[in-house]
Amino acid sequence: MAKEIERKFLIDLSKLTLPSKGIVIKQGYIPTATKTAVRVRVKGEQAFLTLKGETRGAVRSEFEYPIPMDDAQAMLSELCQSPFVDKTRYEFPLGPHVWEVDIFHGDNQGLCVAEIELSAEDEAFAKPDWLGPEVTGDARYYNVSLVSLPYKLW
Repeated sequence: MAKEIERKFLIDLSKLTLPSKGIVIKQGYIPTATKTAVRVRVKGEQAFLTLKGETRGAVRSEFEYPIPMDDAQAMLSELCQSPFVDKTRYEFPLGPHVWEVDIFHGDNQGLCVAEIELSAEDEAFAKPDWLGPEVTGDARYYNVSLVSLPYKLW
């Protein structure tokens, strides 16, 4: 079974210089009756359908599949809740890992989060100086939560 082990942190933008280009991401969520998340994501010129299980600590099941762009656009408009999650992602390699920094737009403007994927929950990793408090276990920061309770309403 595919597992995602991810830690999430707020960031201090005053200590971080963003590259000139990031990847624009638009994603929506198909409502479910369980703690499973079904995400449709357009990432640059690619589209994906992702199924995620319940988060336990920093671990959850994750299955991701590329899908045709036309299908993704139809799913976003016909099946997904709104508002969508709009963000720009920047990648920062550091040692054997890559930090993904997401700068949110729209209803989540002002939210800036860094994520790192790990091989094990207890895996050591370098922490850049622009890293702020960890929010891994705080459900408000899950992208699926930002649909129903956007950052602007906190």
